[in-house]
Amino acid sequence: MRFLAYHCRHRAFVNFQHLVTSATGLIHLLASVLAVVAGTFILALPKGTRLHRRIGRVYAVSMVAVLITAFLIYRLFDGWGMFHWAALAATLTLLGGMIPILTRWPRPHYVVWHFCFMYWSVIGLYGALASEIAVRIPSVVMESGIPNRTFYMMAGIGTALVMLVGAWFFIKMLPRWSRQFAPSG
Repeated sequence: MRFLAYHCRHRAFVNFQHLVTSATGLIHLLASVLAVVAGTFILALPKGTRLHRRIGRVYAVSMVAVLITAFLIYRLFDGWGMFHWAALAATLTLLGGMIPILTRWPRPHYVVWHFCFMYWSVIGLYGALASEIAVRIPSVVMESGIPNRTFYMMAGIGTALVMLVGAWFFIKMLPRWSRQFAPSG
C-alpha cells in the first residue's frame, strides 16, 4: 500500500495536476461527465420513449457545453490542436443527429439519420474519454506541459480502440436497427 501511495503522490500512475486549471475547464469536465452518463443511458435504454427524449435533451445540452468549452481551451497546444479538430467532428455529428429529429427531415428516414449520427456522437465522446484516460494513466505529458510523442500515441490508441469497437458494433447491429427504425407504411 505504501508503494501505491508513494507513486500516486509522485504522479507515476495518475496525472491529475492539470485536470482542471480554469472555470472553463471545470465546466468542460462537469459537462463531459454528464454527457457520458446521459449518452450511456441513451444507448442502453429503449428508443423513442419519454425517458429517451428527456435524457436526450440532457445529452444534447451537455454536449453543447462540452463543445463550446472545448473551443475555448487552448492551453495544451497554445492554439488550435488535435482536440479542436475532434470537437469540430463532434459538433458535426451532434448537428447531424439533432437536425433530423427537430425538423423531421429527410422524410421518411429522419429517425434513422438521427439514430446513426447520435450513435456516433456518443461513441466519439467515449473515444474522447478513452483518450483522456490514456494520457493521464500513466503520466504522459512532459513536465513542461508540452505534449510529447507518447501523449499522441496514447491518445491515438485510446481513441482508435473505442472507435473500432464502436464501428464493429455498429456494423453488426445496423441490419437490426435499420428494421427497428425503418419508416412504417
